Amino acid sequence: MGQNLQTGERLRPVDLARGHGLSTQAVRNYEEAGILPAADRTPHGYRTYTSLHAGALRAFLALVPGHGHSTATSIMRAVNQGSVDEAFHLIDESHAQLLDDRRTLHAVESALHDLERSGVGSEATVVSGPGATFIGPLAQQLGIRPATLRKWERAGLVSPRRDLQTGYRVYDEADVRDARLAHQLRRGGYLLEQIAPLIAQVRAAGGLEPLEAALRDWHGRLSTRGRAMLTGAAELETYLRERG
Repeated sequence: MGQNLQTGERLRPVDLARGHGLSTQAVRNYEEAGILPAADRTPHGYRTYTSLHAGALRAFLALVPGHGHSTATSIMRAVNQGSVDEAFHLIDESHAQLLDDRRTLHAVESALHDLERSGVGSEATVVSGPGATFIGPLAQQLGIRPATLRKWERAGLVSPRRDLQTGYRVYDEADVRDARLAHQLRRGGYLLEQIAPLIAQVRAAGGLEPLEAALRDWHGRLSTRGRAMLTGAAELETYLRERG
């Protein structure tokens, strides 16, 4: 918790640091980074801070959880340089990224539900061996060209094995799942480089069912981030009013 300060009260770096659970070096670093306004100096060259600096520090620390350290730093630097519109632009971009992350999560959930309804690994997908299929039948099921599946393979979205006798690509149940998930996300407008990390997460989870916990955690993190942005906005508004 920050200290309650009277306007014009002078603080040493240690006072400001202790009031926010920081080291004095961290306070100096924040000033040098432009997060805090430049400090006044005593005749002996020592830094002195005021309630304005305390407000800037509170605003920065409140912005970090929602926007990240780098963006929060850029926001505070813009404000302290008098470029408030630039600060608002950075905030808008951060909110847009949060919205994009929410849309991505929704797209992943929709794709997973589609996979569950369609029954990946059912008899309809079996061509050679349990749950295995070749590139032609899989491409036909998805309504895409075989060349598209080969492109997805190069991008790391699917990893079919090769039949030792024929050299043909063989897609097992996990490959079919990944291909169908990729297809749903591509239909949603996502790029291959955006899809690859999501496919990797499904693989790491061991399938669709274990991913439910990850999706719940993802929801929670986005909600926490959204609330943190509100808290950061309130502290920044207080600081802007104090700056005048």
